[in-house]
Amino acid sequence: MRDRTIQILSVLVAVAALFVAGTLLPRIVAASDDGKLRYTNVSVEGAPPIVAIGAAVGALRGLVVDYLWIRLQQMRELSQFYDARRLADLITKLQPRFGEVWAFHGHNLAYNLSVMTSTPEERWRLVNEGIDLVRNKGIRYNPNDLILYKELGWWFAHKVDGLSDDAHLYYKRELAKEWHLLLGEPPAGSTARAAWLQAIADAPDTYEELVARDPGVATMIAALEAKMQAFDPKYKVKLDRDFLLMHGRWHSVRTGAGYAKLFNLQDQFRRRDAAYAAMDDVFSDPANAKAIDDLVTFLRKRVLIDDYNMEPARMARYTQEFGPFDWRHPQSHAFYWSKMGAEIGAERYNNDEDIYRILNDDRTTIQAMQALAHSGLMRVDPFSTDNPTRLYDIRWIKSIDRYFRELYSKHYKARGGGPDTFVDFYENFMAQAVRELYHAGEVEEAQKLLDELDKLCGRGGLIPNNKYVAPVDVFVRNATFGEYEMVPDIARTDLSAILRRGFLEGYLVGKKKVLDEALVYARDLTEYFRTNRFTDFRTKMGDARLADLIGSLERSVEDVLVSIMQDQSLPLVDRLTVYNRLPEDQRAMVYDSARARIEADLAASPLGSGGAKAENLFPEPPNMEAYRARQAERESKRAAEDKERKEGSMDRKR
Repeated sequence: MRDRTIQILSVLVAVAALFVAGTLLPRIVAASDDGKLRYTNVSVEGAPPIVAIGAAVGALRGLVVDYLWIRLQQMRELSQFYDARRLADLITKLQPRFGEVWAFHGHNLAYNLSVMTSTPEERWRLVNEGIDLVRNKGIRYNPNDLILYKELGWWFAHKVDGLSDDAHLYYKRELAKEWHLLLGEPPAGSTARAAWLQAIADAPDTYEELVARDPGVATMIAALEAKMQAFDPKYKVKLDRDFLLMHGRWHSVRTGAGYAKLFNLQDQFRRRDAAYAAMDDVFSDPANAKAIDDLVTFLRKRVLIDDYNMEPARMARYTQEFGPFDWRHPQSHAFYWSKMGAEIGAERYNNDEDIYRILNDDRTTIQAMQALAHSGLMRVDPFSTDNPTRLYDIRWIKSIDRYFRELYSKHYKARGGGPDTFVDFYENFMAQAVRELYHAGEVEEAQKLLDELDKLCGRGGLIPNNKYVAPVDVFVRNATFGEYEMVPDIARTDLSAILRRGFLEGYLVGKKKVLDEALVYARDLTEYFRTNRFTDFRTKMGDARLADLIGSLERSVEDVLVSIMQDQSLPLVDRLTVYNRLPEDQRAMVYDSARARIEADLAASPLGSGGAKAENLFPEPPNMEAYRARQAERESKRAAEDKERKEGSMDRKR
């Protein structure tokens, strides 16, 4: 009887304890959410079904996850990356709020496993898988975890846009093609680009809302289904990422230049692809123009949100506030994720012990802006196997100036000299930006930036100095030519880089001022090296050891143009465009030297497969025989002068 009483009392206590626990649980969860003690604002949102199984295990789940995490670290140290992949996947399912495991899992795919493959396609698949894992799952389960945002931004900046991976050019091509087909060619200006993205953000959230707003969409889709069902009776339009990519392909063919025009892909696709022909019939109908525009805008919104976990409104705001992001560029994604992390997750680490995490994330953000300044002006041909063209974009300079001030104020009181790293970055970047603006012909803007640099880092700096006290033309000359006196060998590198930029931007983008300024700079630098007292002496062998680093302006122009024609990292179409826009004398300079390379690249390209001939795309300039004769005479004369000079030098030595 006594045992039975104890049992009954125990059951009643257990029931009471469960009742009290159930009563307290909502308040505990609410306190956890209010205090942001979890990596999501709502503790139960977004958890996968397997979490329910883990919860059933109770307290043992924590012990199991701890054991698996320790085992995962051991596998990493032993380079057992494939086994680690399976274990990390299990941990993320048991404990999806464990942000570090998501970061390790994505890094393992993007870095460790990808380099074990043999082809660039396999590498890109694993890199993309690692990125997508964190972007579409890790961050959805841990939307307040700064580390995941920072890691994701870093992978775009370092793995995709960096140079360390042997397949980095393939990554850049694939990312550019994917986003070109998804969003199309962006508008040129920052304001227009922001408005374009805002229109996507303002699109309806559901298909039903879209049809209510524009009934023509349903009519157009019905017409497309009727066309498709002529050869596939079961066909139904599925409004998803694949459909958007299919539209992007069609739109690129219809409106694009480059390979689409050269190969007449419109006719080829219509003949060979019945689905393309059906889509072309419907999409080309002027009566459907508005419906297609509304549908594509809606689809872009849904695909960005559902497939890429990106917010079109945030993309528009960043473009409006910071600059002309081109989402075909990896650094635009690096900025987006690192900046979003700073806005959403930074307050969890806003203490002296963890402030370095916020500093590292902010460095990723401003370094992404710097990279966009260096290469953010893009030309992409989605049908080409060439690398996208990436040129300097001076529009980012002012944005970096503004953002530096924001970061400096933000980290002014950070422990360990946090703001000093941004000051060093700012001074180095802006000193170079003054030169870039000057060489781009933006002399007034360059002078304004130089004056501001003087206020912050010159006479107005912590240690006042006169480093930036000069008219901009004098500063640029002193800064560049002064460096050449210390390290003269970099003069030729700088000269080549400036001429290369001038020819590419002048003939591909139509920036004549950039080309003119590049030629003026090259002329001045050539004259400087041929007459400066530090470089005009000759060696005992009769050579002008420093002056001959540069040589004649004509030779420098020829060397740069030949290097452009032979540079296989540049799209073949761009090289041919530059060649055919050159003046006749400059085409003559490069024709013989570049002909073999161009012909080989043309033969190996889709252009060659389509029957394009080198004599049509890379024609021989007129009067080439006369040019060759003049060159031979000039070389003979120069050789005789060199011989005479060296013989005179030997006589003096004796």
